[in-house]
Amino acid sequence: MELYLMGCDNISVALTGASGIIYGIKLLDAINKLNINIKGIIYSKGSIEVAKAEEGISEEDFIKILRKFGEIYDEDNFNSPLASSSNISKCMIICPASMKTVGLIANGIPMNLVSRAALAHLRLKRPLIIAFRETPLGTAELTNLLKISRYGGIIMPLSPGFYSNKSNIDDMINFMIGKILDVLNIQNNFYRRWDPKSSSLEDS
Repeated sequence: MELYLMGCDNISVALTGASGIIYGIKLLDAINKLNINIKGIIYSKGSIEVAKAEEGISEEDFIKILRKFGEIYDEDNFNSPLASSSNISKCMIICPASMKTVGLIANGIPMNLVSRAALAHLRLKRPLIIAFRETPLGTAELTNLLKISRYGGIIMPLSPGFYSNKSNIDDMINFMIGKILDVLNIQNNFYRRWDPKSSSLEDS
């Protein structure tokens, strides 16, 4: 793997209680397959409930799945290295990001490990991706997302495009996984890209 333009040779990932928990699980798998170091994985209580509701994954199995990809920390674990600006990852992705999480980060409230680690990344001007899945968005949500963008965060709605000839849900998920990695300048071929010269699709 070549040196990444943003220096994202180690990444932390947080999964929170928004719909689309499968995005976070598939993202971890993708990063692992690219042989990129996952410095830490944070999970919230809400993510456990969503995993049960959406994927039929028990809490025990959810923890086992996350542990396959790296060190895991629950949202209340402030003893995690990720809680300190001196030991955070080079890049952080929150996927999926709940609107509660967005609100805490936007207003500078380090109430749990997710928001604390995210705020540390923003303070140090390190890449922070907020991959959220929510609709519709009210003024409060839009305001909070705008605040994070102004602080230097990267806002990515989990809304797959339709130009890659997706045939199933896995294709739609992989489209967004590829887009997230694109933002960090990490080469990947998780989706087919648009070729404007020929007005056709070409493989990455």
